[in-house]
Amino acid sequence: MVHPSMEDVTLEGILYALSDSVRVAIFVDIAGQECPQNCSTFLTVRDKAIPKSTLSQHFRILRESGLIRSERHGVEMHNIPRCEEIDKRFPGLLRTIVDAYLMESGTGKVVKKSAAKKLARKPGGKVAQ
Repeated sequence: MVHPSMEDVTLEGILYALSDSVRVAIFVDIAGQECPQNCSTFLTVRDKAIPKSTLSQHFRILRESGLIRSERHGVEMHNIPRCEEIDKRFPGLLRTIVDAYLMESGTGKVVKKSAAKKLARKPGGKVAQ
């Protein structure tokens, strides 16, 4: 599996990966969790069934863009966000994208506190208040 170093992560790659409504929904969910998320958790996204082959492609794009890290545990793939690393490279980018997604989706939901902390880190590792 390809996990790019942060030096190889590009703004264009992140924007491309999050330009798809299914991928941005997956990423927002992963970023909002306190523990790794299994790929099969996302067989239904936004009330639509997602075929496993399509889901694999979505996770590949998210992984290769640098947004998530995937680890194999037996037959399962566990996915974690790379929010802190990305925020050091592109401060505020993910927070802005997630906020826009939540506003546009009309969910009115607020990202869980753990995700807000991941997405709101200041340079030097301090959490924005």
